[in-house]
Amino acid sequence: MRDALIEIQEERDKALASIESADSLAALNEIRVRVLGRKARLARIQAGLGSVGVEDRKIVGQELNAAKEQLRKAFARKERSIGQAERAAAIEADRVDVTLPGRRRHRGHPHPISMVVERIVAVFVGMGYRVADGPEAETDWYNFQALNIPPHHPARSTQDSMFIDGTDLLLRTQTSSVQIRAMQKQDPPIYVVAPGRVHRRDEVDASHTSTFTQIEGLAVDKGISMAHLRGTLATFAREILGPDQRVRMRPSYFPFTEPSAELDVLCVRCGGEGCPACKGTGWMEVLGCGMVHPNVLRTVGYDPKVWSGFAFGMGPERIAMLALGIPDIRLLYENDQRFLAGFAG
Repeated sequence: MRDALIEIQEERDKALASIESADSLAALNEIRVRVLGRKARLARIQAGLGSVGVEDRKIVGQELNAAKEQLRKAFARKERSIGQAERAAAIEADRVDVTLPGRRRHRGHPHPISMVVERIVAVFVGMGYRVADGPEAETDWYNFQALNIPPHHPARSTQDSMFIDGTDLLLRTQTSSVQIRAMQKQDPPIYVVAPGRVHRRDEVDASHTSTFTQIEGLAVDKGISMAHLRGTLATFAREILGPDQRVRMRPSYFPFTEPSAELDVLCVRCGGEGCPACKGTGWMEVLGCGMVHPNVLRTVGYDPKVWSGFAFGMGPERIAMLALGIPDIRLLYENDQRFLAGFAG
């Protein structure tokens, strides 16, 4: 009996020390299984009570029950202590110092091309134009033939096109196709501006890309002349590039306008003094324009003896490069967040 009592006391003291040293609930559960489980030393002592005399069995049983009760209470206290410590640690980990400055949210903003397109469209809407659009997958008739560019016309070689196999469709090379659709839908007078993407097989370099944006403008009314075209584009240039901006028109050629011209503006880098950006001329080309060709008017059912009009087409990317000082068109399409962040409002 004496040996059993000593064994119970030794096991109890050893278990109490282990309980006290436990540093987590997982560790405490492992000790519980080892001390109070079915294979524990105390369980073996209890299983051997049947071979002990009645009086000794009573004494050993009482000592055994007292030891187990003491251990259960020790487990309960330690469990509460560890639980409180773990909750406190979790609260501390989640604590927010409200005196610290908040994290700045990175807000989205328009892309530079979108900004310039919106500004250009707003200028013409302010002059009384309405916005028109059309499909990017266009028929050969709308993209070329209705614009006085029949098959085998040499102008087609300057717009290397991307046709869709097995169809008469191509990715439009110009938004001029929208002016045809707009004139088909209504009788004159008509004043529209049409922004949209166009596609050509251009080699990508600092000033060219295969997919880009174009804005087409069209005005058809009675008595429209080149003077109206120049005045309209001079107003546009001053609104976009500054109130002191000047323009000049140079003769050019486009199949769908006659006469045709290129519009230049004073170099935004040197103000007309001459610099490498304008190759010393003091001028920079921004768009093509001209009077709508009579053949185009006839194609849509307008009588060129009654109605006249002008059209112009520009690339917002080029305007963005001039207005925003962007040196390379590829920067507008590479989605470099460091570059784009410079245009956040």
